[in-house]
Amino acid sequence: MKEFNPIRTALFVPGNRPDRVDKAVNAGADAVIIDLEDAVPLSQKEKTRLLVKKKIIEHRDKKLIVRINGLDTSFARSDLEEVLSDGLFCIMVPKVESCVHIQELNSLALEIEEKKGFKRGSVSIIPMMESAMAVENAFEIASERTEPERLFTLAFGAADYTLDLGIEITGSGEELLYPRSKIAIACRAGGIDPPLDTPFMLDLKDLKALEADAKRARQLGFQGKLCVHPNQVETCNRLFYPSEDEILFAKKIVQAFNDAEAGGFAAIQVEGKFVDYPVVERARRVLKLAAVVGAQAEKSIWKDGGI
Repeated sequence: MKEFNPIRTALFVPGNRPDRVDKAVNAGADAVIIDLEDAVPLSQKEKTRLLVKKKIIEHRDKKLIVRINGLDTSFARSDLEEVLSDGLFCIMVPKVESCVHIQELNSLALEIEEKKGFKRGSVSIIPMMESAMAVENAFEIASERTEPERLFTLAFGAADYTLDLGIEITGSGEELLYPRSKIAIACRAGGIDPPLDTPFMLDLKDLKALEADAKRARQLGFQGKLCVHPNQVETCNRLFYPSEDEILFAKKIVQAFNDAEAGGFAAIQVEGKFVDYPVVERARRVLKLAAVVGAQAEKSIWKDGGI
């Protein structure tokens, strides 16, 4: 399975709009999701696969994800046969509801990798949790293992989830508290990376509402957010990255604890905050995230000729 850095933002772009793919890879998102599912009319599915294949080759140095059509459709196999390549980072699979779907996708991917002569496990997968059944089975899905291993994380899709339950998405988000919590806990308990949160679609121009929504997801344990418009990327990149104050305080905690531990103490105070092993571990994770994302950003700047 390919090595993933944290994904703070993954920007959706319609597969039948190659010009938007070109713009999306330069929009600042950590990953770009080229959509073959909801964004593409039925009459354009076949033609769009060829366009997407071309863009994968063209932007093979970028972190590209393709959302294929659901495994219960007649399009999924052809989607995979066309777009699966060593330049593709990951496959996003909509409407996954059980671990059976994970094994089914793995078998299909193995067949195609063997046919094309690619390394086994060359593409990872992100199942989308979009129904009551998916949320109910989140841990089962998150803990499912394939040979070779492919599962990166889970992603939450609130639009289809609320449609399934016959409820409305609200600005305050109480109706999403349970599925978000269960999906985040399932990823942690299942031993995979933290999940990606649902796109915010109530008002694409309301960045304050987007910020509040992203903060709720981060607080529940999500690593990042799916975006449906480039203007959402900067806000979500900032919110799913430690602030300067958080980084500074994490450094103080780690340094103070290291000094205290060397002197035989494992419980101290730092600026009035109680600090023990769990608090130090969280501080170390903050610093690790800051280092990884910072290095990734610096590498991108050099590669794109920004310096």
